[in-house]
Amino acid sequence: MRRIAVVLTAALLVGCGVDSMTAAATAAALKKQEMEQGKKTMDQAQQRIKAATDQMQQSAQKTAEAAENN
Repeated sequence: MRRIAVVLTAALLVGCGVDSMTAAATAAALKKQEMEQGKKTMDQAQQRIKAATDQMQQSAQKTAEAAENN
């Protein structure tokens, strides 16, 4: 009877460990997705900033050229 109790206790402890590992793996996967999405968002923002900067430089250059021609 004592052996059965020991085996059942061990099985329960192993089961709890599996649940904890599964939860940790799920949390890690979610964090990875969040990081990847954050990186995509940052890349998009950098592209938009670069495009806006390029557009401002072109506008300033056209304004300077127009001032030189007048």
